Amino acid sequence: MLFKKSSPFVIYKRLLIIFVLTIPACNPNIPVDDRSEFHSAGIVVSADSLATDVGLKILKKGGNAVDAAVAVGFTLAVTYPRAGNLGGGGFMVLRLSDGTKTTIDFREKAPEKATRDMFLDSAGNHIPELSEEGGLAAGVPGSVAGMLYALDKYGTMSVEELILPSYKLAKEGIIVTSGMSETISQRLDIFRKYPATSSIFLKDLLPYKVGDRLIQADLSETLMRIMEEGAKGFYEGKTAELFVSTMNNYGGLITISDLRAYRPVERVPVIGNYRGYEIIGMQPPSSGGIVLTEMLNILENFDISGMERGSYSFNKTFTEAAKHAYADRAAYLGDMDFYHVPVNALTAKEYAQPKADTIKTGKIIPSKNLKYWNETRLDSVENVLLNESTETTHYSVIDKWGNAVSVSTTINAYYGSKIVVDGAGFFLNNEMDDFAAKPGVPNMYGLVQGEANIVEPGKRMLSSMTPTIVEKNGKVVLITGSPGGSRIITTVAQVLINYIDFKMEPVEAVKRPRIHHQWLPDSLYYEPDALDSEMKLKLESSGYDLKEKDIIGIAQTIGWDRSTGRLVPAPDMRRNGYGGTVEQ
Repeated sequence: MLFKKSSPFVIYKRLLIIFVLTIPACNPNIPVDDRSEFHSAGIVVSADSLATDVGLKILKKGGNAVDAAVAVGFTLAVTYPRAGNLGGGGFMVLRLSDGTKTTIDFREKAPEKATRDMFLDSAGNHIPELSEEGGLAAGVPGSVAGMLYALDKYGTMSVEELILPSYKLAKEGIIVTSGMSETISQRLDIFRKYPATSSIFLKDLLPYKVGDRLIQADLSETLMRIMEEGAKGFYEGKTAELFVSTMNNYGGLITISDLRAYRPVERVPVIGNYRGYEIIGMQPPSSGGIVLTEMLNILENFDISGMERGSYSFNKTFTEAAKHAYADRAAYLGDMDFYHVPVNALTAKEYAQPKADTIKTGKIIPSKNLKYWNETRLDSVENVLLNESTETTHYSVIDKWGNAVSVSTTINAYYGSKIVVDGAGFFLNNEMDDFAAKPGVPNMYGLVQGEANIVEPGKRMLSSMTPTIVEKNGKVVLITGSPGGSRIITTVAQVLINYIDFKMEPVEAVKRPRIHHQWLPDSLYYEPDALDSEMKLKLESSGYDLKEKDIIGIAQTIGWDRSTGRLVPAPDMRRNGYGGTVEQ
C-alpha cells in the first residue's frame, strides 16, 4: 500500500529533517479526535537526515515501520559511525497495529573467554583503560542479528531492498558534516594509533573537513555480504574472519565460535501504568524499563501536575525518586539469563509506596545512606564526574497502519573502542565497560554496579538504553528514547512527565531543559537553562551538590499533539553536530 503524495516537513534549516505524510483519519490504531481531519501516516525521527530519508522512502514503497527501522539502522552504520553501527548492539520495542507488544534484545555479549577479573590488575585494582579502548573492550556484536531477526519476523520487505541504500552510501560516499569532523578531530591522536581506523576516517592522518566526501569501501563490501547471505554474511565467512583477525591483533577475546553462537532474544516487555497511560519498555539487560517504571510509580504518589515545572518541589521530588530507583538499579539489575531479577517486585506500585512516603517527609537522604546492597564501596565515587557524551543513537518510527517501533543502538563511547575491523570497515564496540568490572567501583559514566552485572562468559552487560512506547486507551501517543548513557532514563522520564502531567505538546515536552541524578555520584546535574540562580541557591542550601551539564539527553520522539489532533515528529534539537542535529 502506498502513501498519498505529500511534502517534506522541515524542522529547521540546519537541523534534523523529518518527513511527514498524511492520509484521511480512518485507522483505529492511531488516535483521532473531533479536531482532526487527517493524521500522520508515516513518521521517521532519527539522528541523521540521510537515514531519516531512507526510512521515509521505505514507507513510501509500502514497507511497514519495522522495514523502515531496519533500513534506518543499517543506514546509520554508514552515515553516523560514532554511534550507528554494525559492531554494537541495542534494543527494539514494538507495538504493532493489532495490539501486539514485544521487544527484541540484541545487546552485545561477553565472549566465552571472558573472566570476572579480566579488567583488574594483580592487586585487584580496576584498570579502566582495558575496558574503554582496544580489543579487550569489545563484546560480541548483536546489531546485525537483531535487525535481521526483526525483519524476518515482523517486516515485509527483502534484506536486499533495505540494505541497498546504505550500501550505495558507503560505496559512493557521504558528505562530512560539522559534527563528524568535530568528533573525529577530538579523537585524532587515538585514531592515528590504529591503521585501519586512520586509513578510513582520516585524510593524510588529518580529520576530514566539512564538505569532504567520505567513502567507506570496506564497509560497502561488508553490507553486500549481508545482502547476499543474511546474518551468515556477518557472523560467518569473510567478515567473521576479518573480525577475529582484528581481535587477535589487538588482544581481543572474540572468536569465530562466539560470532556464530550469537542470537538475539525476543522478550516480554516491561509494562507500567502511569496515571492511565501504559508505558511499554525493555526488560533487562536494559535497565531502562524497570528503572523508568519504578521512578514513575514513586512519582504517581505526588500531585506533579500541581507543581510548577522547574519549581523546587518538582526538582526535589524528581531527584529523590531517581536516587531510589538508581540505587535499585545497582543492587538488582543484570542479564536475566544469568541472574534472577525481581522484575515484578521492582515494578509493583506497592514497592514504590514506602519510597514515596520517605520523600514526603521532606528529608533529603544522602545517597550513601541508601544502601540497598552489600557491595557498595564509596571510596573514589564521590569525586567521579560524568564525562559521558551522547554516544548512543535512538530513532522512532510509526507507519500509516499504526505499527510503532522504538530503537536504541550503541557502540558505547563515541566510535566505540576506536578500532575499525581491518578490511570490514566498521568500529568495534567497547561495551565490556558496561559490566561491573569491580562491584562498587564506578565505570566510565560514574555508574556504580553490583554482583548482578559482573563479567561472565556469554552474558549481556547491563544497559541504560530506554526505548519506550506510550499508549492511552490502546492508542499510541508517544514513541521516544535517547542517547546519554546513565542519563537516558531520566531524560525519557522527563519527556513523559512533561507530556502527561504538565500537558505539554510533544515538541515542548522534548524541548524543556532537564535535570539528572543517578544515586552515585551524589550530584544533581542540570542543563544550563534548567535552574535559575535562585533555584540553585535553594537546592544547594538543602544539601544538593549541583553540577552543570550541557546536555542530559537527546530524545528523538514522535508524539500525539493534542492541539492539532495529529501524531507529529518531535526531534530533540540540542546542540548542533550531536544526536538529533546534522548539517547538510
